[in-house]
Amino acid sequence: MTTRRHFILFIAATMLTIASGVSQAAQPSVEIVAMAHPPVQSALKPLREWLAKQGGKLQVAEIDAESPQGVKRLASIGLAGHVPIAILIDGKQQYRRKDGSMVTFVNFPAVKESPPGARGDWQITDVQAAITERLNKP
Repeated sequence: MTTRRHFILFIAATMLTIASGVSQAAQPSVEIVAMAHPPVQSALKPLREWLAKQGGKLQVAEIDAESPQGVKRLASIGLAGHVPIAILIDGKQQYRRKDGSMVTFVNFPAVKESPPGARGDWQITDVQAAITERLNKP
């Protein structure tokens, strides 16, 4: 009886371990390293609103780019100097669009309201697409 009980507990524990591992592996991490003042905050507002609607499907972390931790994080991904925004999905700042082109989630999004000298090659919709694709990976 004791052996049977231990076996059942072992199987139950194994199944829980596997289930929790699958759940954690499927949850993307989104890291926003950004300056904590305008116009950066306004540029990220639509993305933050969209991320908030995703509920517990994502792990989201934000770091002030001008803090010692932010400077260190930017350096760890090869960036230095005046970097207003860097967005990483599962630690990566680049994403291949469905059309095959690559975008890098650094600097401001490429919209008219962004400062001309600091515009990146990405849109908020690119970040959303990358996250959605990652959420839908088996």
